[in-house]
Amino acid sequence: MSKAYRMYLGGEWRDAERRISVENPWDNSLTGLAAKATRQDFERAIDKADSAFEQTRELPAYKREAVCRQIADLLEQRIDEFARMMTLELGKAIKDSRLEVMRAIGVFRTSAEEAKRIGGEIVDLDWLAGSEGRMGLVKRFPRGVIAGITPFNFPLNLVAHKIGPAIASGNCIVLKPASKTPIIALMLAELIDQTDYPKGAISILPASAQDASPLITDERVKLITFTGSAEVGWGIKAQSGKKPVVLELGGNAGAIVADDADLEFAATRLLFGSFAVAGQSCISVQRIYLHEAIRDRFIPMFIDKVCGLKVGDPLDMATDIGTLVDTEAVTRTLQWIDEARQGGAEVLCGGRATGRQMQPTVITNVRPEMSVCAKEVFAPVVVIDTYTDLKHAVAAVNRSEFGLQAGLFTNRLNDIMHAYKRIETGGVIVNDVPTYRADHMPYGGVKSSGLGREGVRYAIEDMTESKLLALNPR
Repeated sequence: MSKAYRMYLGGEWRDAERRISVENPWDNSLTGLAAKATRQDFERAIDKADSAFEQTRELPAYKREAVCRQIADLLEQRIDEFARMMTLELGKAIKDSRLEVMRAIGVFRTSAEEAKRIGGEIVDLDWLAGSEGRMGLVKRFPRGVIAGITPFNFPLNLVAHKIGPAIASGNCIVLKPASKTPIIALMLAELIDQTDYPKGAISILPASAQDASPLITDERVKLITFTGSAEVGWGIKAQSGKKPVVLELGGNAGAIVADDADLEFAATRLLFGSFAVAGQSCISVQRIYLHEAIRDRFIPMFIDKVCGLKVGDPLDMATDIGTLVDTEAVTRTLQWIDEARQGGAEVLCGGRATGRQMQPTVITNVRPEMSVCAKEVFAPVVVIDTYTDLKHAVAAVNRSEFGLQAGLFTNRLNDIMHAYKRIETGGVIVNDVPTYRADHMPYGGVKSSGLGREGVRYAIEDMTESKLLALNPR
């Protein structure tokens, strides 16, 4: 019999009349049941968090550091258990799930370090006559109640990116995990519950978007941090009123491979960037732009590597590509591939699906307006085009409503600097794929890809307000 998981409401475990059924995408078996929160549950959680803030705002740095470090240590003791549950919930290949758990451990350890480094600055105020001897002290203070909303594709690490910085900065947080993958977040709540962080400060409530609406509308919520689709994210911003909002949204990342690139290295990294986690990443490589001089060498090399990927049982350590999250994702992906094919594109490999498993797909002879280029596929699909001039490749990368990250394989400094200045994304990754992310780096996008930056230190800046103390010694 599948286990039923209770919600974590302000330090208390509560069941509910309604439950969310979580199915294993690999075989459609029941992974577990999660208590489904109501609007009233969110209101109670905000009440508790608002009250608990009186305690968390006073916690010294060493105590906030200790809580983050304890969560990391507890998670490290249960790597296999968390990785297995992630695979059962999402169908993610088990080796990708293990990597995600390791990354989440790193996020909490980085949060522990950053808890000691929030700091501030001294500002001399005596720039004009009349302010002789005056000085300013600028310090950052926690905002209060944070609303966190996370997606299904990284159900642990992206939760860690909300909760770790919130604890490190002395805030409280009410988090709604994705309805398709709520169990892993509730397992994390079990670890948080073992720490000394004030009860009431953290809630993890699986729910529908409608029931979670107090996170958007309640005036006691001081910041919304959302990771997910562009449509939902910008909708939240429109409803959020005066609240600051951090949005980490979608993308259709482009990577440029110049004629001086190490092709073996580039092909290996682009294989990872295109097909890791079955392409279900907002910085998955979706568009590859090859210098025409290397096309005939690169494509056969890349296709050979793609054909070597194993699609199969996500719990098998040999599996490279697990399942897509649901049948709707498979249907949409196949429709977009067929649309491209009918428009004259050539499918070099893949283009087929069995159940929720999609074969890794490479397409060429595409046009920019085709869905496989213009929209976010969020599946193991990549398109290849060519260019003759780097400026044209940069323009092609920019020909998108999205702008999260881009990649460039070259060793020419002038080309690197041109791309850095002209590519319209939140990050340009040189000699690697746009899928690269170190969890402490500033991470976020422009255009439809988002607003603000994540990465522990940068999340803490959003979760805190700077305040000036102007001193006039007399």
